[in-house]
Amino acid sequence: MSTRNVGFLLLAVALVAPWVAYPVFLMTALCFALFACAFNLLIGYAGLMSFGHAMFFGLAGYVCGHAIKVWGWPPELAMLGGALAAGALGVVTGALAIRRQGIYFAMITLAFSQMVYFFCLQAPFTGGEDGLQGIPRSPMLGGLLPVHNDMVLYYVVLAIFLFGFGAIYRIIHSPFGQVLKAIRENEQRAVSLGYNADRYKLVAFILSATLAGLAGSLKAVVMQFATLTDVTAAMSGEVVLMALVGGIGTIFGPVVGAVIIITMQNYLAATGEWVLVIQGVIFVAIVLAFRKGIVGEIADRWRAYSAGSRK
Repeated sequence: MSTRNVGFLLLAVALVAPWVAYPVFLMTALCFALFACAFNLLIGYAGLMSFGHAMFFGLAGYVCGHAIKVWGWPPELAMLGGALAAGALGVVTGALAIRRQGIYFAMITLAFSQMVYFFCLQAPFTGGEDGLQGIPRSPMLGGLLPVHNDMVLYYVVLAIFLFGFGAIYRIIHSPFGQVLKAIRENEQRAVSLGYNADRYKLVAFILSATLAGLAGSLKAVVMQFATLTDVTAAMSGEVVLMALVGGIGTIFGPVVGAVIIITMQNYLAATGEWVLVIQGVIFVAIVLAFRKGIVGEIADRWRAYSAGSRK
């Protein structure tokens, strides 16, 4: 089955999903799916491992929520502001982190993430440990979209997710994306061909940060609050798991990984303290059974099956 056919199938499922499942749960899954796709752009195609991607996700949520609640901005403009704030943070972080590679790059992003966490903890507009509560769902597009209705908001969230996913797909399949893959595979060879590897990686980092910020802004609108949980190191680790479970370097892998993890968190919450144990067992089983992630492993087996059927 081609990527296009899989995409159409998933789109059809997404269109009918709110009629059979809780819309807020689905919207949360879409927000994290976009976040995971943004992270996958960085690690899967640029080969850069970030341990601090939650800083873009969480900070954008605070900026978006503050803009709606205090400044009275319309949600669409506030989400754009949150994404741009994350992109600006990505410029600063990336300009410093790109100078190092491997574990040193990851540690720099983690250090910046911790600084952003403490900033959000102390800044007066974030609400500290209580978070930013009571973000209103103001109508969008001049009142044309009453997003206080969960069903209406779901399709708005789906449209924004498709926009972000489509942007990532286009980036990956553009000449820019092909250069990123070349840098990931062999940076020295790409440099010898005349490409400025640091510049390409910096642009990829900024794009990933901006799209992660868009996901965080969207989550703040959906949940009507922004909390410190979204900027913690645990959240950065969670998005890594989403990409790993689904399949790093695949188009649909992060989406599948995000849906699986959010579903587990939602339906295993009733088990209390055992939820982490159960999640750990499931993750270990998935990693052992699907070394390239669920989507990556299925894609490899499908290609092997297709090649064998042609003989």
